[in-house]
Parts: sequence; structure tokens; C-alpha cells
Amino acid sequence: MTAPILQFEAITKRFPGVRVLDGVSFDLHPGEVHALMGENGAGKSTLMKILMGIYRPDSGRILIEGEPVEITGPSDALSRGVAMIHQELNPVLDMTVAENLYLGRELRNKLGLADARAMRAATRELLERLEIPVAADRLMRTLSVAQMQLVEIAKAIAFESKVIVMDEPTSAITEADVEILFRHIGRLRESGVAIIYISHKMEEIFRISDTISVLRDGALISTAPASELDEATLIRDMVGRSLDENFPKREVEIGEPVLEIDHWSSPPMVQDVSISLRKGEVLGIGGLVGAGRSEFVESFFGIRPGGSDSPVLLNGEPVRIKRPQDAIRRGIALVTEDRKVTGLNLEGSVAENISLVNLKQLFPSTILRQRTEARIADDYIDRLRIRTPNSRQLVSRLSGGNQQKVVLSKWLLTEPQIIIFDDPTRGIDIGAKRDIYTLIGDLVEKGCSVILISSEMTELMGLSDRIHVFAEGRITGTLERPEFDQERILELASQFGDNNDDGTH
Repeated sequence: MTAPILQFEAITKRFPGVRVLDGVSFDLHPGEVHALMGENGAGKSTLMKILMGIYRPDSGRILIEGEPVEITGPSDALSRGVAMIHQELNPVLDMTVAENLYLGRELRNKLGLADARAMRAATRELLERLEIPVAADRLMRTLSVAQMQLVEIAKAIAFESKVIVMDEPTSAITEADVEILFRHIGRLRESGVAIIYISHKMEEIFRISDTISVLRDGALISTAPASELDEATLIRDMVGRSLDENFPKREVEIGEPVLEIDHWSSPPMVQDVSISLRKGEVLGIGGLVGAGRSEFVESFFGIRPGGSDSPVLLNGEPVRIKRPQDAIRRGIALVTEDRKVTGLNLEGSVAENISLVNLKQLFPSTILRQRTEARIADDYIDRLRIRTPNSRQLVSRLSGGNQQKVVLSKWLLTEPQIIIFDDPTRGIDIGAKRDIYTLIGDLVEKGCSVILISSEMTELMGLSDRIHVFAEGRITGTLERPEFDQERILELASQFGDNNDDGTH
């Protein structure tokens, strides 16, 4: 075997009240895809932030090509041949794709000025080579989450790095884009680039990894060739126990319709959609990225414009929802797709985020009582098993899975009768996923009704009672639970230009 290109030696890191890394050591070799697995909060992100120079270790060291290094920041890491694709995207939204790709390393003309034309041309060539259908001069804010993710992937590859860290790179891209990414990973591997691959998707890990390391509670539990592991062993290493049942589906009695929407449109993405949601039901919404699923729920929740000649019926009564406050007041909650942008106040504490949508109800006198707020937050920290030192912790300091639980707590506090989950387990670990699945079961057992949008087919089929499949902003089919079939769902999701809706509502 070749000499390691990157080595972690006994890396330890503490934050107030908690040790997040405890003597972590493993090697990365040229041309190796090394998967780093573990639940949210296991220490993966902290280790990668140390590699990128965002944090300094309390003890231990990093070696690159056998030489100890002290990395002072992301720019220093890049200069040493280490690049990272972050799960949580932070593009400069009012700059173009080309400007984002070359941010901090601009191509310059003879006068030393940024050469916009050269950067656009180089970006076009790179995007064409990587089969990414995005224009170089488009503003980043006009791109979808999936397109932004692809631009981040292109940026990392453009640096011609020796080591690339990919943190949940497929969490927001289509299956076709995943195949393109995997082809490029294969090419990078052949050229000797080493990749640290972080993902919670087991099928991806076993498909592309050479080696798998597992972190749990900040400690390295195991490192082994992927060929010597199976899913059950990997899960046991990650969570410290076996998970015998992936989707704990609760069988509850389905009641009368609680929500009926007829011929709903929200141009240009949503066209003539009709659904009904029954008491105690988990109604799944499937489809490919860009099919209009999120736009549909956001429009009838009041976030974006939309409407119908027929009224929305809530428990049989016509209602008008023009803004999110109207929906919240009527007992509807929406856990949005992007927790960082639309779900959380990242500068607020756990307690402040949990009470965010309920301030008027909790404190009608307009006097905020922090003790009351903390008591409520502590209750949800216990109920949802949120890993945080206390309710005063900044929510930005929590792992992705624990941030998602804070979002859920915020909405559960409103005691909704209908709760919409838009890709609720995107980018979170298997243990946190299990907690959310259990929560969904608890909700329907108590008579709540759930709309579940999911890009994970097994999750969608495992939890839903019915599935509406979207394509190009329309419902192309509806399947009852006994009819669930992955190939049939993909077929319906691919019916572009087909206005047929063969399902019942």
C-alpha cells in the first residue's frame, strides 16, 4: 500500500461541558475513498473543521504527506491541497456561478484586475466537463438547492486538490446527478485524489467506499475495509445497538378528511393539484427534485402565492390561508426543507428557537419570562432527546440532527392537527432518523395528520399510508399502501409532459 497522504493522530477536542473528539486516529491514502460514519454529534464535523483549520485541536496532530502541519484556516488548507464540499451551503447569493467558483482565487488580467471574461469561460468549460447544466453567469440566488450543491462539487474539483472532503454531497441532488458525481469520484480515485466521504446513505457508502471509519461519541469505534462490513455491523458500531426495524410504522385507524384542496395552482411550478388528507393518515408526496412538491406545500401554507377557484376545506369548513400566520392559527405546521435558512434563527439559543412561533400564546402580556421559556425548552430537550449542554446553547453549535429536533419542537409546541414534513431526515444520521420516525408514529396515534415529502424512496414507502407522485408540478399517480412499488413510483415521477392523474384523491 502507498504511504498515507493524510494522517490524523490522536486528535482530541473539547468544548465547554463536553469532549467532542477523544484521541481519533486514522490514515487516508492516495486514490482511496474513505467513508466517515457516525450519528450526528459523533464528532465528524468537528474533525473536518480541524482539518480545514476552522478549529484547533486541543491535542494530537495532522500530517500531510508525512509532514506535521498546523492548518490556520480554509485558505491554508486549500493551499496544502485539501478542499471540502460542505453539507450546509454558504454561497454568495448575489454573485454569479463563475464569481463563486473563483472567489478568493480570481483570475487576473495584465493589470492585476479580476478577469470576468476569463473566469466565465473557464467556468463554462468546467461545468460542461462535469456535465452540470448551469450557466456560468447565473446568479446563485436563482439556483435550486440541488444546483447549488453541484456548483460546490465543481468548485472542489476545480482546485485540483490532493484530498477532497465530501460532506453529504448527494443530500439535495437527483439520482441522475448522483450518477454523474459517482463517475467523477471514480475519475478522481484513478488520478490519485483521496476522498473523505461523509453520508448517512448506506447504499452509497457500500457502493463507493474502500474503507469505512466509524465515530461514536467522539471516539473512533472501528476502521475496516468496506468489503469486510455489512449494514447491520455498521449500524451497531454507529449507534451502539442493533436496529431491527428500519421504519416503525404505526397502524392507526384512518378517519375522515381533515384537509381537502381542489385544483390548486402556484405558477410556474404547481398546476391543478388536488389532494385530501385524512385524520391519522401519513400522506406521502414523492417525485424527483424540481417536481414542485415543496412549492405546493409552501403555497397552500401561505409562503408563496397560489390558489384555486374551490376553497380549501379544513375539517369540512372553507378557510382562506394567505400567509403562514393563517395556517399556524388553524393548526397547520410546516417543517421546511432547509432548516438553516427557513427553520431556525442560528444566532438564537435552543430555548429561543423552540418558543419562536409561540411567543404571543406563551407570553400574551408581551413580557418574556426566560424561566418559563427555559422550562418549556427543557421539556422538549428531554422528549426529543436533543443533545445540547443546556437550553441556552446557540442552536448553530448543534449537529444537524439536533437542529432538526429543535425545529420539530418549535412546531410541536403549537399543538398542530396537521404537520407537513419536507424532507425531514435530509442530512441527519440513522439514530436521529429513527427518532423522527417514532415521533411521526406518536403524532398519528394522537390523531394528528401528516404530509410527508421525502426524496428517500424507502422512507416514503416505509412510513406512508398513501403516496401522491408529482412530476412537473402535477400529480401523475396515487398509490395505496398495498400497491407501493419503487419502480412504479419512479415511472410516475418520470412522466414529464403527461397531464394524466390516474389516482384518486
